[in-house]
Amino acid sequence: MKSLRIGHVDLDTSHPANWIPIERELGHEVVAVYDGGTVWPEGYAQEFARQHGVPTTCRVLEEMVPLVDLAIIHSANWDLHLPRAKPFLEAGKAVLIDKPIAGNLRDLQELRTLAESGALLSGGSSLRFATEAQSLLAELREKGETPIFAFAGCGVDEFNYGIHAYALACALMGPGLSSVRFLGEHYQKQVELVWADGRRAILNIGAPSGGRWLPFYATVVTEANVYHVVPQPGALYRALLSTLLPYFAGEAPTPVPFAALIEPELAALAARDSWRHCGTRTYLGDLRLDDPGYDGAAFAQEYRRQRLSAGKH
Repeated sequence: MKSLRIGHVDLDTSHPANWIPIERELGHEVVAVYDGGTVWPEGYAQEFARQHGVPTTCRVLEEMVPLVDLAIIHSANWDLHLPRAKPFLEAGKAVLIDKPIAGNLRDLQELRTLAESGALLSGGSSLRFATEAQSLLAELREKGETPIFAFAGCGVDEFNYGIHAYALACALMGPGLSSVRFLGEHYQKQVELVWADGRRAILNIGAPSGGRWLPFYATVVTEANVYHVVPQPGALYRALLSTLLPYFAGEAPTPVPFAALIEPELAALAARDSWRHCGTRTYLGDLRLDDPGYDGAAFAQEYRRQRLSAGKH
């Protein structure tokens, strides 16, 4: 594979530190980091670069643009994803946006337009590329079976982490998601997803009662069998990077067209609309551009408080 020069933008989460060794093992060079200070204090980026052997710490985002072939954007404030991506995309560079890709319809539509105009742009939840899900899909193709119903879920929160459940369901059921309906809440929120051909999935998302952590999981029903999938967290980052980096290197087609890639985020926005309107069905095509969606700045502020109080770098 062609070696890519990679830069990491916004070091808010644990992902940059965990992804860099995998990127190097896959034959790529991590050349620069930039941090906007949303979560960590001044000087954190320089210390991060020293600890992880990254040669350049950029003072402003624009300094990174000529240095890289691929920018990976990790901002905990997902409302920053589009403005962070645009300088790279406008310069013809590739961009991987960590999950969730964006938290409102306006940003998702603009990113879709950029992708459909030829920008090298992808990302989202690693659950979309989970080895266990992809292996099951390959098995079903060989058997001639089709997923007709799925039940999936995970814990922690409704969007930043809940997006993994949406992505896993979309990976298993395929594109063509049509509508979403909030079913109610017991222990977690239950959400129904309906595809244009009538197939359905039920998700359990949000913080479980008592604050317990739940693993990723899915049950898939076909015409003939029932299958269970429990993706292992330790393999998810490699699955995402080994799938997307050949695309960014120009050596493979896009693994998931961008219109399908953002269906998990659109479904989450529709779920938000449905539970705000007492469980009415919300069609993805009826989402409103003036709806503010999920508040990335508010999430990042709370995320900063939790990370700093825990002393986690």
